[in-house]
Amino acid sequence: MPASRRDFLISAVLATPLWKAARTLGPPWPGYEQAMVIDCLASPGPFNTPARTGAPLTDEMIANAVSSGITAVNVTVSAGGAGHASFDNTVAEIGYWERELQTHPQALLKVRSVADLVEAKRTRRLGLIFGLQDAVMLEGDVNRLTLFHRLGVKIVQLTYNGRNLLGDGCLEPHDAGLSRHGRDVVARMNELGMLVDTSHCGTQTTNDAIEVSRSPVAATHSGCKGVFDHPRSKSDETLRRLSAKGGVIGIYMMPFLNAAGQPTGDDLVRQIEHALKVCGEDHVGIGSDLSITPHRVTPEYERAHRQFVADRQRAGIAAPREEDYMFVADMNTPRRLELIADRLLARGHSTARVEKVIGGNWLRLFREVWKPGPPA
Repeated sequence: MPASRRDFLISAVLATPLWKAARTLGPPWPGYEQAMVIDCLASPGPFNTPARTGAPLTDEMIANAVSSGITAVNVTVSAGGAGHASFDNTVAEIGYWERELQTHPQALLKVRSVADLVEAKRTRRLGLIFGLQDAVMLEGDVNRLTLFHRLGVKIVQLTYNGRNLLGDGCLEPHDAGLSRHGRDVVARMNELGMLVDTSHCGTQTTNDAIEVSRSPVAATHSGCKGVFDHPRSKSDETLRRLSAKGGVIGIYMMPFLNAAGQPTGDDLVRQIEHALKVCGEDHVGIGSDLSITPHRVTPEYERAHRQFVADRQRAGIAAPREEDYMFVADMNTPRRLELIADRLLARGHSTARVEKVIGGNWLRLFREVWKPGPPA
């Protein structure tokens, strides 16, 4: 996309009613444009939305991605659950994102290293960090990690909501913890410099991963059970273990933030501040679990959302509260991380702390964990 076309689309996005309605806290923080802003689970395309996936990214999606001010996202290149996250489907999904990167070189940049994050920031492109949200595509073969590493995968979530060969997900009633194969996978990931993600893992599996990993571990998109006890969130004990080993929790922007009703920015800030209290300011980030393009709730959207949730329930992978719309009501904008920064600053948090939460902590973690990958 030519730069002039990109700039025109960005200006159009910033003039939309959705953005103007969300911008209620006064002038934005000027530091946002200079900060390293990382959403450790998001997508420039449809994600956790009933919109059709697999289609090429639209001009609107690209404009939203660039205008968001986000430097990089952990983009899922495999769905969760044994059927969706098969080896063939995962390779095909990686191929999809490679085509999008080739189609939009002035807007998107593949991230293989911290240097690529710096380049994405310098050139105002959205960096794409390839991540897996399950490990079933390994099919018991630890050596497949080498293949995915060569394909550019930097983050691997050990399980989705159910059980696989590595361990147990958060919806399993009896969490037996990390298996011997799971321990082998973590060890190989440490060797390769891939980030271990425990977002959907059960408590014992998460704790085991933190214990056996030689590198810090993340929960890229989760929440705090100490605020609302939801299976997708982590207990204070687990958060202390994770932070003690140098890990980071990314707070999601899902219905799981509160007990009832569509969550708001107040619910999100409550979760962030609880995580800051338990973990410390060096171990909290954002992993929205959303598409960058805002959700538009129309009758068609409502019908599609009901079908989307019903399909997940039939597959046995739906968590409680998925019936609610999957976004934070007053932060349904591409520049949602800027709104998070504004709210935290308004509540008295320091600029340095806010910079860590909106991306600095992820940058530090990647520097610590990632090793140089093969040439692109």
